[in-house]
Amino acid sequence: MFYQFYEMSHAALQPARAYADAVKLFYSNPLNPFSHLPFGRSVAAAAELFERTTRRYGKPAFGLTKTALDFHTSVDVTEKIVWSRPFCQLIHFKRDLPAARRADPKLLIVAPMSGHYATLLRGTVEAMLPHAEVYITDWTDARMVPLTEGRFDLDDYIDYVIDMLHTLGPDTHVMGVCQPSVPVLAAAAIMEERGDRFAPASMTLMGGPIDTRRNPTAVNKLAEEKGIDWFRDNAIMQVPWPEPGFMREVYPGFLQLSGFMSMNLDRHITAHKEFFVHLVKDDGDGADKHRDFYDEYLAVMDLTAEFYLQTVDTVFVKHLLPKGEMKHRGALVDCSAIRKTALLTIEGENDDISGLGQTQAAHDLCNNIPAEKKAHYMQPKVGHYGVFNGSRFRSEIVPRIVDFIASNRQRETTAPSKPRLVRSRKAS
Repeated sequence: MFYQFYEMSHAALQPARAYADAVKLFYSNPLNPFSHLPFGRSVAAAAELFERTTRRYGKPAFGLTKTALDFHTSVDVTEKIVWSRPFCQLIHFKRDLPAARRADPKLLIVAPMSGHYATLLRGTVEAMLPHAEVYITDWTDARMVPLTEGRFDLDDYIDYVIDMLHTLGPDTHVMGVCQPSVPVLAAAAIMEERGDRFAPASMTLMGGPIDTRRNPTAVNKLAEEKGIDWFRDNAIMQVPWPEPGFMREVYPGFLQLSGFMSMNLDRHITAHKEFFVHLVKDDGDGADKHRDFYDEYLAVMDLTAEFYLQTVDTVFVKHLLPKGEMKHRGALVDCSAIRKTALLTIEGENDDISGLGQTQAAHDLCNNIPAEKKAHYMQPKVGHYGVFNGSRFRSEIVPRIVDFIASNRQRETTAPSKPRLVRSRKAS
């Protein structure tokens, strides 16, 4: 009933939101003399703050229409869906490239299915567009998928990744950001064990929970202390009517958002106070930055119950992958089967979601990858979000990813060039 109560509360506040929106428009209208005074701007700011903190945020758009190929050339970018299933579609950011340009590598970015939409990686896509043909997994909000479409669990997630790699063909490089690191690693192991020629040429795992026993964070400790039964009893709810996914059991996005907000509640409260001050001072740039960030951060999606519970149990409670006990469709996932796929792991020094060493653990599991095809990098002075977005990501992490991919492309030559190891003062 909690999900239903949440929906009813949201509906009950609709008249108040409409009134707040009207007040904001009245006191911010330049024809109203109060709009030029601190009093009028304060009323308008309070009205906007109320409306924004009580609304439901829809799925954002990527909005990437151009990319720079070099310092002098800018080309158009269009989104194209190249693969689709009930719980996911694959988006290709197709660039209008010159005919004579050498083909860039194909990069499959596997976005987290952890409560936020794939647009959370807008900055990641934007940074990689000048260097690769970028594809990204656009996961579907479970509340929008009818029960008739069936279940979706961690095994299905891995199957989706494998199917996408088959669709994209050879010389495809895959990037798993946070939560997808485990299924991406499992998919690569399964494909190599099968001798699949479409196994990725390289995989980049960023801030992922490969082994949460290493430097466990508050999130990791909560999962281990509570156990899977607690999550089943307290985190799983049914989608209310009249949503398309009515009666589907899900882990609601608003619960995940509540957890993220509570971890840094003081920071979010301060941010909203500063937003109010920016509005009163008529500081448009500061207010716009706040809007842009929270329009993305507060837009959340539901996860299917079976996927959520299986992921929590496999990754955070039982640590099956690092123990060598993880199974896919009843068969063990053997990471030592990976021999050809190159491996790059990236971590953030101040990551409070995936602790230091958790992603690097992939190197211990993939012990048959040649040393020259493996690299690890720890980015100083960034948290979880900074591993895949922000200025340090663009200036210090992206060049390493681009170099690693270029060093491990599958070329149809008899004498491929020797891969180069990504090096840094923090590399190992």
